This record gives sequence, C-alpha cells and structure tokens, in this order.
Amino acid sequence: KKKLKISGRELLSVPTQVFGLEQLQVLEMSPERESCLRYRMELLPQEISHLRNLTCLYLDSNNLKKIPAEIGTLSHLERLTLSNNSLSSLPAEMGALQRLHSLHLANNSLTELPAPLCQLRNLTFLDVSDNKIEIIPSSIRHLENLETLLLLFNSLESLPEDVCFLRNLHTLWLGNNHLRSLPAAFGELVNLDWGCNYCSCNFEGNPLESPPPEVCSRGPEGIRDYFLSLHRI
Repeated sequence: KKKLKISGRELLSVPTQVFGLEQLQVLEMSPERESCLRYRMELLPQEISHLRNLTCLYLDSNNLKKIPAEIGTLSHLERLTLSNNSLSSLPAEMGALQRLHSLHLANNSLTELPAPLCQLRNLTFLDVSDNKIEIIPSSIRHLENLETLLLLFNSLESLPEDVCFLRNLHTLWLGNNHLRSLPAAFGELVNLDWGCNYCSCNFEGNPLESPPPEVCSRGPEGIRDYFLSLHRI
C-alpha cells in the first residue's frame, strides 16, 4: 500500500502494523470534516521515523500534545496537517523538513511562531490561525517562497518589518488580533489580493490606528502614500 486511511470513532493510537509499511506515501489519521468527530490520539510514536517515504501526513482533529523529534527524519514529507490538536510547541527537528510546502497548525495552543518553521525554504502555505501567538520571529523573512500565511485569531500586537520581505505573499489574513499598527513597508507587499469582495489582506477585528482601516482598504498604494505623508510632516 502507498496510501492508508485509518478511521474509528475512538481512535487512541497508531496500530503498530502501520510502521512496517515502509513504502507508504500517504497516511491519514484524521476524521472526515463533515463527521464532526474528534479522535483522541495523544501521542505520535517515535516509530513514525520508519515511514521514510511519506509525502503526506494528516493528523488533524486528534488530541496530540507533542510531536516527536523523529518527525524530522521524514525527508520526503511535503504536506503535514496538525490542526485541531493540543500542541503548545513543536520540535526543532521540524526545520529539517526541507521538502515541506504545506503546514496546517490552526487551533492549537502555540504562543509563538516556532523558529524552526522559518527554516522551511520551500513552504508555500502556513496556517497558524486560532492559536495564542504573540510573537512573529524576524527569521520569517527566510520563507521567501511563502504564498499563503494565515494568522487570524491570535494575540499579535505587532508585525515585524521582516514580514514585508515576503514578496511572494498572495494571501495574508490578520483578522482578530490586537494590531494597532502595520510596518511602514507593508505597502510593498504588492502581490497580495486586495479585492473588495475577498480581501486576502484581512484587518477586521484589529484596533488599527496606523494606518486606519479605511486606508488599508485602498491597497498597497494607499498604504504607501499614508506612510509617505507621515514622513513629510
């Protein structure tokens, strides 16, 4: 088998037989979204390292509290979904997953964007919505291929200027944080979707003062003009 889905109303652990499937490429241990189930698996065993050919690992909606360091040995991994768990931290070894391009971490208990994630140079999609993140490290500038960054429903009070180096960003959601201001170079993110009906640069739910929300809605040119006007004063 190269693809395996494990399901069960009371899934508590990974069956040990799975770790003998060394050619496995896709492993899914998360309930169907429409089922409204939540599995109860708390631990991903260290033996996950035996599955060296995995490209996709789906672990959403469990009760995972920790990811083992051995996750870093899955050098072929391209997609990892860990949303809706109980994670408060991630192992530094995740920085070794250099083929990873899609990482889902929404609805956990992370308080900061882990620095190892900023080493994932091929990452194009990162969802850390609905955590408790207060800090974005300056090393985020290294995610030069990032196209989608979802930061909704966190505790951000500011964004580092380094976010403005992510020139390939098309989608950036910042809604429902505590942002009062944006970096002066924010208007340089010219590839963001600024559509009126679907504004990927989402500021709703933030007490923005500089620039005010009405300026943000004008897009990058409006934001650039706003900060330029401040320099002239």
